[in-house]
Amino acid sequence: MMSTRERIKQVRQTLGLTQGKFAESIAISTSYLSGMEIGDNKVSERIIRLINIEFGVDEHWLRTGEGEMYDEEASVNVAKATSLFKSLTTAHQGVVISLMSALDDLQSK
Repeated sequence: MMSTRERIKQVRQTLGLTQGKFAESIAISTSYLSGMEIGDNKVSERIIRLINIEFGVDEHWLRTGEGEMYDEEASVNVAKATSLFKSLTTAHQGVVISLMSALDDLQSK
């Protein structure tokens, strides 16, 4: 059975992305991603969440390999949220980002 790091590499390859583009999309360095794919760097909960949000990959599948790679509901939610966010003024976008950061902090505790 594949490990989480191997499943992350599979996602990247399935999407046809270089390590650089994939890493940039989830706001980590290319060197960290490279180390993660070979097992030198840890796969954090934050990285799993970012892959879920950015690419619609099912978090449970990333952790365990069970189920399907893509979480269709998450993809639909991300598309809706992105559309709504883009329709807001810059000031309101700042408010949304602050609220989301606060929710992420609460969820992490």
